[in-house]
Amino acid sequence: MNLRYAGSVLALAIAVAPAARAATLQVGPGRPYAKPCAAIAAAGHGDTIEVDAAGNYDGDVCTWTKNGLTLRGVNGRPHIRAAGQHAQGKAIWVIAGNDTTIENVEMSGCSVPDGNGAAIRQEGTNLTLRHVYFHHNENGILTSANAASTIAIEYSEFANNGAGDGYTHNLYIGRIGRLVFRHSWSHHAVVGHLLKSRAVRNDILYSRLTGETGASASYELSFPNGGLVFVIGNLIQQPSTSQNGTMLDYLSEGAGANTDHRLFVVNNTFVNQRSAGTFLSIHPGTTQAPLARNNLFHGAGTVTSHAGTVLDHNHAGSAALFVDPSLYDYRLLPTAGAVIDAGVAPGSGAGESLQPLYEYVHPVGRAPRAQAGAIDIGAYEFGDSQVFRDGFED
Repeated sequence: MNLRYAGSVLALAIAVAPAARAATLQVGPGRPYAKPCAAIAAAGHGDTIEVDAAGNYDGDVCTWTKNGLTLRGVNGRPHIRAAGQHAQGKAIWVIAGNDTTIENVEMSGCSVPDGNGAAIRQEGTNLTLRHVYFHHNENGILTSANAASTIAIEYSEFANNGAGDGYTHNLYIGRIGRLVFRHSWSHHAVVGHLLKSRAVRNDILYSRLTGETGASASYELSFPNGGLVFVIGNLIQQPSTSQNGTMLDYLSEGAGANTDHRLFVVNNTFVNQRSAGTFLSIHPGTTQAPLARNNLFHGAGTVTSHAGTVLDHNHAGSAALFVDPSLYDYRLLPTAGAVIDAGVAPGSGAGESLQPLYEYVHPVGRAPRAQAGAIDIGAYEFGDSQVFRDGFED
């Protein structure tokens, strides 16, 4: 199954063999376990832990090595605050077990002596995050290098993470096998990047990566070691207060172990509110021609720094095209004739379809991309009223 278009349950979700006696452990007031870490300590491989949102879990930090655990918030979204505590000087939760799934959990406030504290430090193989909210940590998520590992994140929000040193980020993914980030929202990173990944393969799909007013974030997307990268159907916005004019960074720190230098940037809406900058900053050492197709590059700046980039049916400029940019409503106006029906069939790349089938719905959702006629340039089809249904009702 093509991961890019799978349903709400990720196609790459790790297939864990069912434990012979998998159990569900309950956490919260009046439940068998008062805190999540107590249930984690008691759990066996493959167990599910349900955490009631009614509980107080401040300072509940721990490390585990058990495999196949699912931790799920119930009756609302439980909030685990670091409250001055950390596990191993690393994170609120340090996950050394494999094949973990975490759903519907909020985590905040982690700081550690070396300034690199995270909501989650992922050291095991494979992690799925769904409907999580990680904010006001030194890193939202930080991973080790593990070429066998896949990190899958969907319907999740990352905000206000960063120690202010430029080395900590909303998401910092190490040299793993694959990152999937979709239907999610990263915003207001503190000096660092909205998303930084050294993964061998990256799928950044139908998401919102926005610095927003007053924010100090640097790059919106950074792939410093290159890799096989698909950036499809996203809203990517840089405010005038950004620390750096680059919006997408590729191969700036050398390839390392990555030998694949294929970058596909298709049907995204880029909005640069700085007076200058570079939408796609691609190192000249990139050996395979990057592809940028059907993208809307709005605002001042150079589209690409790489002379060999294949530019196909993009639109660049500062004309009024959007319903209400002040509210980040980048739906197209009826007068946006330069981009409506002005795209081209996205085609394929690296043996996979580049066709966007969804649009990001705010906050942290998706809707089918309802194409009529030729595809529109950018992340949104003209006339789609669903895209901002939660924040911008028609």
